[in-house]
Amino acid sequence: MFGLEKRDSLLLLIVAILTMCAPFILNPFPTGSALAQFNAGYPDLMQRFVIFGIFAIGFNILFGLTGYLSFGHAAFLGVGSYSAVWMFKLLSMNIVPAIILSVLIAGLFAPVIGFVSLRRTGIYFSILTLAFAQMSFALAYSVLTPITNGETGLQLTLDDPRVLGVSATADGSIPVTNLFGLEMRSAYEMAVGPWSFTFSAGYYVCAVVMLLAFYLSIRIFRSPFGMMLRAIKSNQTRMNYTGLNPKPYTLAAFVISGMYAGLAGGLMASMDPLAGAERMQWTASGEVVLMTILGGAGTLIGPVLGAGLIKYFENIFSKINDNVLHGWFAFMPDGIEDLMVTVVHPFVGKGWHLTLGIMFMLVVIFLPGGLVEGGQRIGRMIRGKKTEKAKSTATKPAE
Repeated sequence: MFGLEKRDSLLLLIVAILTMCAPFILNPFPTGSALAQFNAGYPDLMQRFVIFGIFAIGFNILFGLTGYLSFGHAAFLGVGSYSAVWMFKLLSMNIVPAIILSVLIAGLFAPVIGFVSLRRTGIYFSILTLAFAQMSFALAYSVLTPITNGETGLQLTLDDPRVLGVSATADGSIPVTNLFGLEMRSAYEMAVGPWSFTFSAGYYVCAVVMLLAFYLSIRIFRSPFGMMLRAIKSNQTRMNYTGLNPKPYTLAAFVISGMYAGLAGGLMASMDPLAGAERMQWTASGEVVLMTILGGAGTLIGPVLGAGLIKYFENIFSKINDNVLHGWFAFMPDGIEDLMVTVVHPFVGKGWHLTLGIMFMLVVIFLPGGLVEGGQRIGRMIRGKKTEKAKSTATKPAE
């Protein structure tokens, strides 16, 4: 199906089903219940899941296949966002031209950084990409203020010309982003008993783009080009001895990865027309590294799982405060309730990074292959038990 092998087609189908049914899957608890705090089916968070999934998929093409660890991919994320917002300001509020420009500008920006950075390998490559990202952040924050609007960030205004659109709506407000008339903020609410589900146009647009990006990554992984990238990761010196020059392949992987990041930045601006220099900070680059490693570097679905996990912690666990904790432990005696709140407090709310850090340590120590390896181990365990049961049944003497 779609030029894929049976296993990859099944994986793509599973990802598509999970993505399309996300409003149901991410809202398992009834609205108003004590556990509704853990629901993640609201549009803004679901959009972040798939957008950062695209970011991580692209990063995985570079890091997972070639082994080159970049700490500068946030630069392409920021470039994509700025490009999209400028397209909204100058042309129209249609997201298609904005996304196309984001990918193109990131694709032009990536070879410049990649050509210099790829002259070194290992930690030196990582430091070079980090340096380029920090330079990009400094330029956006203080030097190129006529283009980036500095620390305030680039935003839409009523004075924007918009050649193919209007500067203001009939009620005097700024137009909203749309896809050929379909507004990205439009949503449909559906109530089923005590559950409430929200279907957002913006989320489903991002989800379709992520599925396309995921499909393209599968084709890259299974192509001869992907095989060459794996060879570079395995033994680049041996490749040189065979007469193959790995530099064009690594540069191509770097550019493709940067274009994925630009696409993610363009989608972020399409959902919320704002671009700021903070998207270029080294912390954003470090975040996508964590996503890829947590999910499973070099695997197809791992980066998507890692992106979803980190964004879930960031948006759900960070909102759990002492009032919520007291509600959870209210059934306990007062002294024990206060003790439990004191014990749990450092791991939630503003301390969600501590929980994520502990989880990252456990994954790196016990599951070097990330969440995907954990799933594979569980699958092998279940299959092993089924095999043992079948053998015992077959060898059992007939009565």
